[in-house]
Amino acid sequence: MDLVFDLLQGIGIAAAVGIRPLLPVLLVGALASANLGIDFQGTEFGFLEEPPFLFAVVVLVVILDFIRRRGRRDVFEAGLGLAAVAGVVLVLGALLAAGSMADRDHPVALGLVFGVAAAALAFAASRALFARVRARLDEEASAYLPIYGEGIAVGVAGLSVLFPPLAAVVVGVLVWLLANSRRREGQKYAGLRILR
Repeated sequence: MDLVFDLLQGIGIAAAVGIRPLLPVLLVGALASANLGIDFQGTEFGFLEEPPFLFAVVVLVVILDFIRRRGRRDVFEAGLGLAAVAGVVLVLGALLAAGSMADRDHPVALGLVFGVAAAALAFAASRALFARVRARLDEEASAYLPIYGEGIAVGVAGLSVLFPPLAAVVVGVLVWLLANSRRREGQKYAGLRILR
């Protein structure tokens, strides 16, 4: 049962990173350094709670966000920028999930695999959701979406560390959001085919 809880903890953390990477990484690092629900010290993932790593994550995320804001959002999200953000999200999700497994001497490979999967799912689902919501809002209101995203991500990360079974609910919601998004896209394209 401990293996399942630790795996769920890693999945929840990786999903939070997939939604928005910055604050979940910082929160989990802070919780780990205080030994609250998770502790990377004494494992090969001890660097995840060290200030140099956390500072490097902040710098990396700020640079990617600055590049996105300076350029056109649609160009950034369609090309190399999106690939860079996705790569960062997948690596951080895998590392944190693997660190969660290593904390209690479980197979790190499980954390890596499920961490990448959870981060990818959350990244795809949250991107689709925020794009739909952004399209319905005016420019001023849509500027607040990243704040909501960070809040959701921090909540998911914190609750996943302190109450790991919540990750199963989070994954269920993410799967539903992604499936709903794909269904809407299918309906939109079916409507366009009818117009031809």
